[in-house]
Amino acid sequence: MRTQEAVGRTVNGWAALVVLIVISVALGIGEYHAIKTLSVQKTGLNALWVLLASLACLICLVCWGGFFTLQPNQAAVLVLFGKYTGTERTVGFRWANPLLDKTKMSLRARNLNMESIKVNDKRGNPVEIAAVVVWRVQDTAQAVFDVDKYEHYVTVQSEAALRHLASAYPYDTTEEGELSLRGSTDDVSRGLQSELQDRLSKAGVMVDEARLSHLAYAPEIAGAMLQRQQAEAIVAARTRIVDGAVGIVEMALDKLERSQKVTLDEERKAAMVNNLLVVLCGDRSAHPVINTGSLYS
Repeated sequence: MRTQEAVGRTVNGWAALVVLIVISVALGIGEYHAIKTLSVQKTGLNALWVLLASLACLICLVCWGGFFTLQPNQAAVLVLFGKYTGTERTVGFRWANPLLDKTKMSLRARNLNMESIKVNDKRGNPVEIAAVVVWRVQDTAQAVFDVDKYEHYVTVQSEAALRHLASAYPYDTTEEGELSLRGSTDDVSRGLQSELQDRLSKAGVMVDEARLSHLAYAPEIAGAMLQRQQAEAIVAARTRIVDGAVGIVEMALDKLERSQKVTLDEERKAAMVNNLLVVLCGDRSAHPVINTGSLYS
């Protein structure tokens, strides 16, 4: 059963201060006259008046303990003998029943800088991952009464959500359209924020932002994965180079055929294609051999 936040009943502290000062002065004067009268004429009625005046002064003295102040983005949860009576969010000098337990709590945004944890990604590779979570208390009643130590609850649930998220994505991918921890940071961050909000809503906590702050392969496989990434990068670069070289060769042959200045048979076209691909796809500078003879020598 969730506890819903209610509005606490308090009054302006400055108005209550003026009233208590007036009442205290009046009770002080009344107590003085009652004691003076009792000293002159000791009767049961005068003794009763002294007792009532003393009791009223004691109650007034207790009422002085009802003052409290609230800063901006701060709230006070009011509890009377174990019963939740409401939450006061009005900033400034306030007064409430002095018998109320007033638990102050911050409503400001807070940063949770999580430590790096080791977890297996979707493909079973161990990775180190950490995140930064920006959160704040939205419902004070849920934060105080529905969970035990809501700050510790936020820490534990954030780590659990991060572990679950890391296991749902691969560290890196070469497949088209597949999300990964390294290549889809924004999507992963939105997923983390959504899961955190689902987990922390029962504690009355609002997640403003959640982002990965650290991501790396675990040390035991970092070297092997680095070689794999380098190999994948080389293959991707070579593929791009070959695609571009083929386009250039096709363009060169098309222009020669359209110009009709040089006519090449199939064998010479094949030789030209071979030479161009060697020059364009090679990882080192080509050293051309100049033919000083005829075109077909």
